[in-house]
Amino acid sequence: MQIGIFAKTFEGADPETVLAAAANTGYATVQYNMACSGLPSLPMHVTPEHIEAIKLATNLSGISICALSATYNMVHPNIEVRNRGLASLEVLAQLAKSLKIEMLTLCTGSRNPLDQWAYHVDNQTPEAWADLRVAMEKALVIAEAHELYLGIEPEHGNVVKSATAAKQLIAELGSTRLKVIIDPANLVSTESAAEQKKIIATAIDQVADHIMLAHAKDRNSQGEVVASGQGAIDFPHFISLLNNVGYDGPLVTHGLAASEALGVRKFLEGIIK
Repeated sequence: MQIGIFAKTFEGADPETVLAAAANTGYATVQYNMACSGLPSLPMHVTPEHIEAIKLATNLSGISICALSATYNMVHPNIEVRNRGLASLEVLAQLAKSLKIEMLTLCTGSRNPLDQWAYHVDNQTPEAWADLRVAMEKALVIAEAHELYLGIEPEHGNVVKSATAAKQLIAELGSTRLKVIIDPANLVSTESAAEQKKIIATAIDQVADHIMLAHAKDRNSQGEVVASGQGAIDFPHFISLLNNVGYDGPLVTHGLAASEALGVRKFLEGIIK
C-alpha cells in the first residue's frame, strides 16, 4: 500500500508548497483539493496555468495524486445547489483526465442544508434515495465520458450511511465506474473494541470487490476524530482486513494537523511493513 494524506492538511495555496510539505513528511501520494491551488474546492473554471502548476509540483515533489476531491451535496434540498455541484464536477473531471487522476471523490450528501456531512432525519427516506440515484446517474455520465471513477464513502451522516447502502447503490446503478472509499472511522462511533472490529470486518467483506481507496482516520472513545494511532481504531486489524481481500491501493490519512503528519506516516508505515 502507498501511504497518502489529504493535501489540505498542509498550509498553502499553491501546489508546489503543499506537495513539497507532503513529500518532506514522507508521503507517497495525496488526495488533492483545488483549495491547494488557491481556488474553491468546487471551481467553475480552471485555467491551463493551474493545470501546469499541478503537473510541475508533482514532478518536483515526486508525489502522485491518487484522487481529486469533488464533494458536493448530492441530495441538498435546493436543487440549484445540486446543479452547481454537478457543473463543477464536469470541470474537475476534465482537470482529472488531463492530470491522469483516476478517481473523483464524492459525498452522497445530506438533507441538512448547511452541512453535507451532517445527519438529517430525512436522509433515509425513499425521496432522498431517489434524488441520490438521479444525481449519481448524471455524475456517472460525466465519469464515463472522461474515463474516470467516482468514489463514495459510507458515512453515518449521509444517505449512504453504511457499506450495505453503498453496495445497494452500486448494484442499482450497475456501473463499474462507481467505487467505494472505505474509512474505518466513518463506520463506527463509540462501540466497544470488539464490536468496532466486527463492524469494520463486515463492511469490508460487503464491498471488497468495489474498494478503490482506503482512508485512515481515527476516533477516540468519545467518538471524536483524532490522528491515526491516537484513538480507538485497531489499525493493524483494519490493514490486515484490506490485505485479506487483496486491496493494495493507497491508504490516505486525514483528520490530523500538519504537525502530526510525520508521526502518523511512521505509525502507518510500521504497520504495513
